[in-house]
Amino acid sequence: MPVHTSQGSQSSEGNRGRGVGLGLALLSAVAFGGSGVAAKPLIEAGLDPLHVVWLRVAGAALVMLPLAVRHRDLVRRRPALLAGFGLLGVAGVQACYFAAISRIPVGVALLVEYLAPALVLGWVRFVQRRPVTRAAALGVVLAAGGLACVVEVWSGLGFDLLGLLLALGAACCQVGYFVLSDQGSDAGAEAPDPLGVIAYGLLVGTLVLTAVARPWSMHWSVLGGSADMNGTSVPAALLLGWIVLVATVVAYVTGVVSVRRLSPQVAGVVACLEAVIATVLAWVLLGEHLSAPQIAGGAVVLLGAFIAQSSAPAKPSPDPVASGTGDAERELSARGTAV
Repeated sequence: MPVHTSQGSQSSEGNRGRGVGLGLALLSAVAFGGSGVAAKPLIEAGLDPLHVVWLRVAGAALVMLPLAVRHRDLVRRRPALLAGFGLLGVAGVQACYFAAISRIPVGVALLVEYLAPALVLGWVRFVQRRPVTRAAALGVVLAAGGLACVVEVWSGLGFDLLGLLLALGAACCQVGYFVLSDQGSDAGAEAPDPLGVIAYGLLVGTLVLTAVARPWSMHWSVLGGSADMNGTSVPAALLLGWIVLVATVVAYVTGVVSVRRLSPQVAGVVACLEAVIATVLAWVLLGEHLSAPQIAGGAVVLLGAFIAQSSAPAKPSPDPVASGTGDAERELSARGTAV
């Protein structure tokens, strides 16, 4: 006879799961945000930006290789998911973003790329035809406005159509990252293991970026020396280790798991904190001072992320006994809180 789970117990478990997911999303934003402060000294030491990206992805793929071997059945079961995650969530975001900043200011490129949470909401609402909470929508609006202040978009409004299209391409690829990270999250034991998806995604991304970055032309000698971080000499190998292990491996693992515990739309809003964290770390570690509008914008982004996650309903738990009344109540509740 099936066992009924009380609503209080389900609510408690859902809140716990959402709390863990929020913590992982924040950790992912911190890890991703720390990549810039480690990469900039390497670039200033003589490495091409695309070569830094290739080292980042290839190094992470090497670290995750044992997990790829362990989950090799995913190649047969979910080849499209692995290819899509590698092309969009790994190679696409990186390549489009770096190509964009070669033509338009970094702040403008970041603002366009972080339109991704709004695009995720559109995907969920109009493609997947699932309800989206008003809180998530409000959080996106606040986060986008705050980001405009953080990156001081008004300081570089030069119009370059190709640059803007590349930045929009990075935003679309980031949508793919969030949507594909959520694939199979409701499949129970049949869900693809997130670590396996990340491992193969990094392998696919490495293959694509190898053709783009051409690492054989890299100045490898830079990695054996040191780089300057705001007047402090730091071993280049140490900076590369941070980029690979923390800013890529930890960032992707915590990011994908957080999407499965939250939802693509909520995790996307929390990910906006990455730009804020990157700006603050650059202030502390690289001496790049923040202006008053940047500080105010960071507070608005935090407010938007808080509103989005605090009112978003947890993913529904599977119910062993489905009654018509319960389904109707759940549907009415969802309609009452969604747009």
